[in-house]
Amino acid sequence: MKTIWLNTILNRPWLTMLTVMLVILASAFGAKNLYFRGDYKIFFAQDNPQLQAYEKMQTVFSKNENASIIIAPESGQVFNPQTLQLISEMTEAAWQTPYSTRVDSIANFQHTRAEGDDLIVEDLLFDVQNMTAEEIEQAREVAVTEPNLVGRMISPQAHVAMINITVQMPEEDKTNKVMETADYVQQLSAQFAERYPGHDFYHTGVVFMNNSFASEAKHDAETLVPIMFLVIILVMWGLLRSFTATLATLLVIVTAIAATMGISGWLGIFLSTATVNVPTLVMTLAVADCIHVISSMFYGLREGRSKSEALHYAMRINLMPIFITSATTAIGFLTLNFSDVPILNDLGNLTAIGVMLAFALSVTLLPALLLVLPMRVASRQQMKNGSMEKLGDWVIRHHKRLLPISLVLVVISVAAIFNNEVNDIATDYFDKTTAFRQSTEFQEANLSGMSTMDFALYLDEPTALNKPQNLQLIADFSTWLREQPEVDHVASISDTFKRLNKNMHGDNPEYYRLPQERELAAQYLLLYEMSLPFGLDLNNQINLDKSATRINVTLENLGSKQITAFEQRALDWIASQGRPEVAVEAASPSLMFGHIGERNMSSMIEGTLIALVLISGLLVFALRSWRMGMISLLPNLLPAAIGFGIWGLYSGQINMGLSVVLSMALGIIVDDTVHFLSKYRLARGEGKDAEQAVRYAFSSVGRALWITTLVLVTGFSVLAMSTFALNADMGLLTGIIILVALAVDFLFLPPFLMVFDKKSTKEDKADETDKSLQGA
Repeated sequence: MKTIWLNTILNRPWLTMLTVMLVILASAFGAKNLYFRGDYKIFFAQDNPQLQAYEKMQTVFSKNENASIIIAPESGQVFNPQTLQLISEMTEAAWQTPYSTRVDSIANFQHTRAEGDDLIVEDLLFDVQNMTAEEIEQAREVAVTEPNLVGRMISPQAHVAMINITVQMPEEDKTNKVMETADYVQQLSAQFAERYPGHDFYHTGVVFMNNSFASEAKHDAETLVPIMFLVIILVMWGLLRSFTATLATLLVIVTAIAATMGISGWLGIFLSTATVNVPTLVMTLAVADCIHVISSMFYGLREGRSKSEALHYAMRINLMPIFITSATTAIGFLTLNFSDVPILNDLGNLTAIGVMLAFALSVTLLPALLLVLPMRVASRQQMKNGSMEKLGDWVIRHHKRLLPISLVLVVISVAAIFNNEVNDIATDYFDKTTAFRQSTEFQEANLSGMSTMDFALYLDEPTALNKPQNLQLIADFSTWLREQPEVDHVASISDTFKRLNKNMHGDNPEYYRLPQERELAAQYLLLYEMSLPFGLDLNNQINLDKSATRINVTLENLGSKQITAFEQRALDWIASQGRPEVAVEAASPSLMFGHIGERNMSSMIEGTLIALVLISGLLVFALRSWRMGMISLLPNLLPAAIGFGIWGLYSGQINMGLSVVLSMALGIIVDDTVHFLSKYRLARGEGKDAEQAVRYAFSSVGRALWITTLVLVTGFSVLAMSTFALNADMGLLTGIIILVALAVDFLFLPPFLMVFDKKSTKEDKADETDKSLQGA
């Protein structure tokens, strides 16, 4: 079959290229179906329990996805006529925000007070233009003492204020609607910044988080892919010094990417913050296949063969190794299906498809192109390069020292792994240079965190909210929440009942407590609701039949472990109250990210173990030896262990993106080991001893391994330039692991083979079913 394949490709190159291009065009046509999604829900499967709880809460109560505008006057004081006028006018203008259903600020807060026997409900900043200094001071006193405002809409020092816009967007084409909303709010801020100089505006909230997901992904697609193309051209030209080889490689890359993204369209897989990296990954991995073919071809030329003979030689010895390395890489990416994050499943599947397409193209289109394109063949003396031979000699001379030194470094690195901890903070996914990250940090430093958690208390019957024992439970829970160190603000209906009770007793502060009769509580609530203006009802806190209430908690920007621990403490407190008839659920985007981070790491460990078993089986088959297969596990496992050890010293924070690196990198780093050991086994099968076989492996494949590693590390380093932390951290750690893998294959594996593979060639043949991988 190998002979038939070689003769078909090399004897009919034009037919090969025509056939391949027709298949590529048919695949690439599916790209017309591609579309982009950037909202945070793409990180969660439909059956995700936290997502289901959140959507249930959004159905029972009003939706609370939001866009927030934080206003910071340079004067350091919100309660001055100019700033109050700005807030009042901007609150009114914000109602025109696309898809908005509610706007809240200190300006339109529905302040209640008693006037004789009447309950007066009106905007806190009513008729701002005519407010006296005394009235402004009274409004300030209310704002900084009202539980529903301070720490949420106004800072305790009254030096910054927030306008919160609640939006309700349709799920169809949500990303474009998010961008439309974000653009409107930013333009609104720009208009008011021009009208009211001396004020800074910051934008946070779910809308701007979604917008940042989308904008960062598009930025990566527009910048990283072109940079990677340029890098590959420079690296290929600098190392190979061949226009033909560089051009052929670029054509393979372009066709592999076009086919992969077209297949994505045919499969209905959308573009996301994860899958926009597929072109960069496919590009990087495709180059590795091409380098091995081209380097082996150049090695054949260096040995005095003609171009046709050298290409035949390169294809014969590389078919099986490239297939095995492509298969192991694909297996590594396919294990991303164990992830609980759908877009990481898509990333794994598309990259696996791209890797296998790159393999197919590197053994069909690439040799056909190399054969028909003109190539200047350098003389044997010009192409001679002894750097790898010199490195091999140095390793052989010092192998007895290198082995123990390597083991000591491995032990130190592995020990540092324990510095790592799983910790996802959604707002920290964005680089500190991004506007959203800067806004969230300003909000946390001056007002409150952006993380939230909603607790829905489902009571036992309609109107059960008005029962004194239920109101007391809600009030006690709200008090307990406020006492927790990570809590910045709690919005609870119990505070409204206390205020109404005080108002209905002539604003006597001694009556700032819950009403003690169910009928009285119901009357207060009805009177208050009837006085509220359109759009500012209580549906964000209570449901229609008064059988449930939602308590909104604003938290510091916590990591996944802290936020899930807080959730459990709160649920335990409710359980300790002995009210089994009251059901409680917690939900929020922050909580969803907290749970998915920890659950994703657990599932990916399972996927990594399965990948290890599958890859080990492939290596045993590829190397035709159980002993060699087992030996190969060391240089495949050590780089990942050392890489995570280095990360433990560098950062120690494992986010969602890093949780998939182990499985992904495991499939990639196998490549170097397979190519090195396959050449080593070939030499051993020809009668060479371990030292001679190591020298042959360095000479024949060392330069190719160096070039492919340089390209891979460069590719993932380009990914590390992303301002989106999931992509940047994944690229950086994978690049570190790939670089360490080369060091392990050059400095650890050869000494290990020379010490532990001293069996004679005759004895070794007894374990083989074929004299070499390449001759199969």
